[in-house]
Amino acid sequence: MIKTFKVLSAVLSYPSVDLQAAVDDMKSAVREEALLAPELIESLSAFLNEFSHTDLYELQERYVLLFDRTRSLSLHLFEHIHGESRERGQAMVDLAEQYRQKGLVISNRELPDYLPLFLEYLSTMEMPEARDVLAQPLHIIAALGQRLQRRDSSYAVPFAALEGLAALVPESQAVQAILDELEDNPEDFEQLDQIWQESEVVFGPGTGQDSGCPQDSPGLSSVRVAVPSQTMKQASSKH
Repeated sequence: MIKTFKVLSAVLSYPSVDLQAAVDDMKSAVREEALLAPELIESLSAFLNEFSHTDLYELQERYVLLFDRTRSLSLHLFEHIHGESRERGQAMVDLAEQYRQKGLVISNRELPDYLPLFLEYLSTMEMPEARDVLAQPLHIIAALGQRLQRRDSSYAVPFAALEGLAALVPESQAVQAILDELEDNPEDFEQLDQIWQESEVVFGPGTGQDSGCPQDSPGLSSVRVAVPSQTMKQASSKH
């Protein structure tokens, strides 16, 4: 089991009292595994210290504003590839099947492309395989990290750590293609209305509508596991 992936899965989940209480254990796990470069370990430790000492309601409000209300920062990976297209549905079904083949069963209410679930899944692998799987959505992760940096958000740190774990440079054109998409402002309601009106929702065979399983793109690799194992609970309650 790769504890560093479990830690990153936890800190990218909805903040809770249990997660704040687990910060010392998370810092110890990352240091003991030493899979990250020393500077990334220090940055992640500083992020975790801030996480543990910030008021919980402030943390939750910040999380919701960034990841739930800002579509261009969505933690649902396929959102950045397929949006609401038909292809997203089949991709989601394919990803859920990859989980099933590994013996990881998620409920119909859970979205397979939720990044904390993906990281939990990676934590169950050996490191070479985990790196290969992480490489597939690395351009999305890198683009999200850059967007968070532009906002001076400390959440850019876990994304930098993921790039460090991948041990490769994401393809620059693929990253730029995502960055070229409009970044939404959740407090600009006129802009949000325009973005959603331009995104056509398509239902039909293969979209997974009847199964209750959301959809997204093949070519990612699956996900699922946890530090406190609240990640699965949180994913299902929020989505």
